[in-house]
Amino acid sequence: MNYYFKQKGDYMENEKLTITIPGFAKVFSISRGLAYDLARRNALPVPVIKLGKRMVLSRKAVEGLLSGETNLK
Repeated sequence: MNYYFKQKGDYMENEKLTITIPGFAKVFSISRGLAYDLARRNALPVPVIKLGKRMVLSRKAVEGLLSGETNLK
């Protein structure tokens, strides 16, 4: 089940609040395996959200990283 942030007029109206590890790897042009390895070691530059065995990242944190923010953890 996918949950979306639905606030009328907000730029995130139909976007997911999280990004997958493979999605992060694609955005940053690294291998999926490396991204998972970094996530397991908690070595990604953004916090990892663990949901059982599943790992996801906050879309807001990833966007902050892309925009040059440094205080993400």
